Amino acid sequence: MVGRRVVTALNAFQRLESPGVWREGPGARLQDVVVSVGDATLVLSDPRSERPLSHWSLPAVTRLNPGQRPAIFAPGPPDNDEILEIDDDLMISAIEKVHLAIRASRPRPGRVRGGLVAAAVLALVAAGVVWLPGAVIRHAALIAPPAQREAVGRQILAQLETSTGAPCARAAGSAVLDRVAQRTLGPDARLMVLPTTLRGARALPGKLIVLGNELVAGQAAPEIAIGHVVAARAGADAQDPLGAVLGYAGFRAAVRLLTSGTLPDGALAGYGEALLSHPPDRAPDEALLTAFQAAGIPTTPYARSIDPSGESVLGLIEADPFRMGAPETPVLTDGEWVQLQRICDPDPPPA
Repeated sequence: MVGRRVVTALNAFQRLESPGVWREGPGARLQDVVVSVGDATLVLSDPRSERPLSHWSLPAVTRLNPGQRPAIFAPGPPDNDEILEIDDDLMISAIEKVHLAIRASRPRPGRVRGGLVAAAVLALVAAGVVWLPGAVIRHAALIAPPAQREAVGRQILAQLETSTGAPCARAAGSAVLDRVAQRTLGPDARLMVLPTTLRGARALPGKLIVLGNELVAGQAAPEIAIGHVVAARAGADAQDPLGAVLGYAGFRAAVRLLTSGTLPDGALAGYGEALLSHPPDRAPDEALLTAFQAAGIPTTPYARSIDPSGESVLGLIEADPFRMGAPETPVLTDGEWVQLQRICDPDPPPA
């Protein structure tokens, strides 16, 4: 528990910002960042996009070159891969004052106090066994920056490829797939078609969605395939794919991701196979209807592909936002759909 002096020190420097230079790891380039003091954290952000790049536990920050300038800090032990250079007097003073407050707040127990502290520690450990792992996993998923999410998504995709083969990449079809991603999922999203039967689409961390070729090559119209893509995105909004991954990888993997930005070797062993055999739960009907309407896609073709009888998906059929007529602007033209259907065919030889 952070003592009153530590809380006072943190409150005194909240909203404090300064420029800094950050290196993510050995061999990485130095990068200008904005350093700010948060709730017991040091937040490093991109100065142009204001996107957080890294979060450091402020009490754990270690100065590597005491008395020298610029001050060089690491987010933990001296052998940590990340470093941060700060030349701002006020920010350096803030970090050092927090550490002074932490040292002053550490207890110096006598025999009686030692027994009380030991009892309190045991109680905290007992509670932590139940509460802490889930809390750490949720926190790790919540604060993971886009680069970490994309790296985990690539790891899972590599596992999927060992079972399904590499994603289909016929040039004309890939161009159409990119346009579908932009139109239905927004910027930075990526779609990939795997040369196999997936019985739906899967959302991976890092705004990556994969679907099986059976939804493309074997369908007369694009609404089913694109419907499964939109449904996967809605499911990812309801349940963060990274949270599911860390729940599978476990508490230690989540701690490793928080402290070093990477998962331990072998933490995801078997996850790709599990994802193929156990599709994630479908998002609630209300969320699906909202997502399909925003994407300009009717829900009935998607619903019928899940249950041809319609009994288990009646809500999606009766409340179809385009039940009375097709959207004014189709997501794909007939020509684009033909190109997408051939995405798993080999590229034609050059003329």
